[in-house]
This record gives sequence, structure tokens and C-alpha cells, in this order.
Amino acid sequence: MKGLTSKFKAVGALMILALILSGCGEEFLSALRPQGQGASDILSLMILSIAVMMFVFVVVMVIYVFVILKFRKKKGQEDFIPEQVEGSHTLETLWTVVPIILILILAVPTVQYTFSLVDTSPQVNAEGEEEDQIWVNVTGKQYWWHFEYEGMDVTTSQEIYIPTDRRVYLSLHSEDVIHSFWVPTLQGKIDVNPTGNRNEIWIDADKEGVYWGKCAEFCGPSHSLMDFKVVAVSPGEFEQWVKDMRNIDPEETPESEVATAGQEVFANNCMSCHANGTSPNKIGPNVSNFGDRERIAGVLEYNKENLMEWIETKGEEMKPGNMMTTAAYDLSDEELDQVAEYLMSLSPSEITPENAEDNEYIESDLSDLFIDQEENEDEGSEGESEGDSEGESEEDSDSNQ
Repeated sequence: MKGLTSKFKAVGALMILALILSGCGEEFLSALRPQGQGASDILSLMILSIAVMMFVFVVVMVIYVFVILKFRKKKGQEDFIPEQVEGSHTLETLWTVVPIILILILAVPTVQYTFSLVDTSPQVNAEGEEEDQIWVNVTGKQYWWHFEYEGMDVTTSQEIYIPTDRRVYLSLHSEDVIHSFWVPTLQGKIDVNPTGNRNEIWIDADKEGVYWGKCAEFCGPSHSLMDFKVVAVSPGEFEQWVKDMRNIDPEETPESEVATAGQEVFANNCMSCHANGTSPNKIGPNVSNFGDRERIAGVLEYNKENLMEWIETKGEEMKPGNMMTTAAYDLSDEELDQVAEYLMSLSPSEITPENAEDNEYIESDLSDLFIDQEENEDEGSEGESEGDSEGESEEDSDSNQ
């Protein structure tokens, strides 16, 4: 009996510990504190599932206790055999129909939300017109994320900026292994596949803030360190950020001499893997707005000492298995300081993660961004038409000769 009591105490202690630990976690990394429509829908499903399970548990426990109390062996009835009931159509109907009803209660909204959370068709405004869409091409790599804003000529890595109160549509693929894109406070997770097929999903944020994202599919030794940030700013601030990012000049000379020297060192040793501005995606992350990031390599505290250590050690111990460990450069302490100074000077926009937490809301319908996008598309189509015309003219002249 004593041993049984100690076991009950141990189980009770574990249950209390589990209850306490269930309350741990960060607000910006919890699916139980949704800040977007997608996460709110998922939380609704979780609450519905728990309510159904609690209902089943309570009903079973009530029947269980009732049966134990009513049909327990009483004094003087040691040889009493109760009436044997077999083939009750009522009971058989109940335990067949009730589970079906419960499954339907869970299945219908689950299927509905499953399709709605990946529905990337344009939203319709109050006037019945389809809204312009913001599309971002997301590329997963070991162990970082790359973002290209379709039609906006903006490229970033590790941090994706979005406007509040508006859906941003993501087209995701991987260049190595299977990853999973997940921002717990904003949306559910979705696989990022390397097989050529792209998955699509949307995210939105109800209010400004910096929300953490994770890779939710084991992808190698640094899987748990494959973090990224979603920076949600007001529409007006997002519009300004896009315009600033479009005007990046990779050749612009930094203000300090140390950073200028670092720019040259970076160009000679790092540009074969990294890109600045809207250059095509390369082996390593884009560094266009490195000076505005909240973390180094997605996980390290942002300061010069950590950055210099990362560059010197190539992140071998900080992020095991990352591609930078194969880089051939060998920099002196002075060069490390110069490169770190240069990278931390890359701040092309006044809109930074700090703006996501300043409670200053700037309205905008983002129409200017879409007008510019249409103009870029028209220029591209005109260029193609001119090229085709020139090609046809050359063919005609050749045939005349």
C-alpha cells in the first residue's frame, strides 16, 4: 500500500509539472496566442476538439461512476446474479450514432479550415472588386530562408516584412531537403518541398509586431536553429520600406572608413556566395538590410562580437552543417572588424523592426506599389516585343540578302 501511495504521488507531481510547463513559452512563438486570422482559425479548431473530448470524457466518467455505485456488490448479495441484458437496439444505436455525430462536428470545420487556410485566390473588397495581391517567393535552404517579393524588385533573407490587416501570399519551395514553414502566431505550418512543386499559403497579422517563425520539419543538424522573423508594420510603413529597398545601390560607399574598407574585403571574399540589393539568389543569404536584423544567422544576439565570431569560425559550432563552413576565405582580425562594420552599416530603410513596436500606424491602400508593379510588367512586355520585332527584322534582312 505504501508503494502504491508513492506511485500516486509521483504521477501527481508529474501532472502538476506538466501543467506548469504548459504555461511556458514566448508570446511571439505560441499558437495559443494568435495574432492573425489563420492562427485564430486553428485555435478555434483546437478549442472545439478539446470541448468534444471533454464532453466524451465527462459522459464516460458519469456512466462509469453510476455503474460502480448502482451495481456494486452489496452485503447479503454475494451469490446474486443481476439480469443479463443482451442485444439492446437502443444502446447499439446510441454508441453508433453518437460517435458519428461527434466525428462530423470535428470533421466539417476541419475540412473547411484546411482548404480556406491555403486558399490563395484574391480577396474581394466591399465594392465587390478583387484586391491586388502581394506575392512573396519563399526559398528554404539549410538552414536559412530567402524571400523575393514578386513584381516589386525586392529581395531579403531571414526577415520578411508584411503590412498589417492584409493578406500576403507565399509561394514556397526548397533547394535542398524538405523543410516546413511555420509562424505559430500567424498561420499553420506547410511543407516546403525540393521536388519542383510549390506549395502556397497566406499569412496576415492583426497588429504590428515581430513574430518568430520556425522550420517544423527535421532537415539536418541545425534544424532547430532555422529561425526567421516576420516583421509586421503598418501599410504606410510597408510601402515606404518597399520603396527604400528598391533603391538600394550595392556600390554605394559607406560613411565610415572602416566600413568602406570592409566593403572591399567583402567584395573580394564573400560576394561569390552572398548578394546585396536585388541581385539573383545565391548560395548564402542576401545581406541588403543586414544592419536592420534582430538576429545574426536567425538565432544569435545581434552585436559586433557575435558577428565577428560567426565570420571567423564560419558558424561551424553555432550552426553545424551550414554551407559557410566550406568557404575558402581566411581573414585577419582587422579584416574581420572591417567586414562586421560594413555589414552592420547596411540599413537602406528607416523602416526597421523597431517600427513594428512603436505603436505608430500609417494608413495606405498600397496602390502606388501595384501601379509601379504594373509599369514594370508593361516595360518588360514592351522589351520582349521590341526584341521579337528586331529578331523578325534581322530574319527578313537575311532572307533578302
